[in-house]
Amino acid sequence: MQSGMTQSTENTGKVESLSKGVGSHQGGGSAVSWGVARSVASRVSSLGPLRWYDQTALSNDFAELTEIAQERVERSTGLVVPSEVANSIVTDRAGWVNANLRSLERLLDPLLVSIGSPGGQALLGPISKVIAGAELGTLLGWMATRVLGQYDLMYVADDLAQSSLGSGDAVYFVGPNIVEMERKFGFPPRQFRLWIAIHELTHRAQFCAVPWMREHFVALVTETMKLTTPDPARMTETLKKLATMVREGKNPLAEESGIIGMMLGPEAKALVSRIQGLMSLLEGHGNVVMDRAATDLIPLGPQFSKTLSARRRNKSFPAKIVSQLVGMDAKMRQYTNGAKFIEEVERQGGRELFDLAWRGPEWLPSLEEIKNSASWVSRVTGESAPEAPQSV
Repeated sequence: MQSGMTQSTENTGKVESLSKGVGSHQGGGSAVSWGVARSVASRVSSLGPLRWYDQTALSNDFAELTEIAQERVERSTGLVVPSEVANSIVTDRAGWVNANLRSLERLLDPLLVSIGSPGGQALLGPISKVIAGAELGTLLGWMATRVLGQYDLMYVADDLAQSSLGSGDAVYFVGPNIVEMERKFGFPPRQFRLWIAIHELTHRAQFCAVPWMREHFVALVTETMKLTTPDPARMTETLKKLATMVREGKNPLAEESGIIGMMLGPEAKALVSRIQGLMSLLEGHGNVVMDRAATDLIPLGPQFSKTLSARRRNKSFPAKIVSQLVGMDAKMRQYTNGAKFIEEVERQGGRELFDLAWRGPEWLPSLEEIKNSASWVSRVTGESAPEAPQSV
């Protein structure tokens, strides 16, 4: 499914709570200084255009549109979320950064603490913690200038208690970025906001209505992180490879997973490939549903899609460099490849055939099957059940 701001009115009930518990955490035994990450991200995220917006009015709009989006997503996909409507949280860029830092800290800190333990200090000392925090902060800060919405699959009970939102989970909408897009391209706000909400509510349905999806995704990420303990020898080899590619006139940033992917060992690369296949399916599905679930309410949907696609292609040179460094260009291709896969599968067997992907992890298409839908169809429509991939 893909943020400080001083020009918008602060939402003291929802957004302020997202900041709690992040800035004061300086890393402890972790291999990342989370405080540095937050500080750097806040500075980087303030560099892009910042539009003033009416926090209350935008929050009211998305509260209503989130309910409409959930109903349309369920009708279009058949994926029914067994809970009430998600909490829609309109935030500024800093709020989006803080929310993602909380989620990353919750997901990764147990592993990072082990890397930052006394046995790992030979690899990652205090300076490395600051560097890691600065790198993470730079990435999140840059993404915060571009993201429009996000379903937070790591949003759990302690967040809800702190924010006084009650039960449910969260979908974030980044106010300044949404308003900037509307004003820059003349988009009708209600149509554009519903269009965004449908994409994010589709992701919520994928993780909440498919009972095994959340656990499977988190397991893949966790196992990948365990296999990506910093290896100085591999980092040195990567730098040599980059230098060789430059001397040969090749683009060293064209790797499918960015330079980060070049530093992974074979096992980690295999897991990353599985994650890429899954994300391609989920993002492509989000785009397909976004474009078809409410055509009566969003007649300008095709224009929105065309404009955002052109925006991604026409990034400035610095933005292109960042995209390639971290593999974001690959993510953009995931949107396209995943949507194409779904459309090809549905042409052969309708939604019933595509819905086989929700049966279990072994039914998911691999990254190669995403690129060749016929191979997936052949596998899942055979007489025997699909062979399960290597367990995580």
